[in-house]
Amino acid sequence: MGDKKKKAQIFFYVKRKPRQVTEKLEFRKYDPRVNRHVLFTEAKMK
Repeated sequence: MGDKKKKAQIFFYVKRKPRQVTEKLEFRKYDPRVNRHVLFTEAKMK
């Protein structure tokens, strides 16, 4: 069957936060790339 090329996958969640909150959001979500729950932290999207 030939070699299958794997595409690089980027996985992220989009979440809104209230304006009064100044610290960065952190939440545990399931990451299918590593097949477990991990801590997602807020970061700017480029």
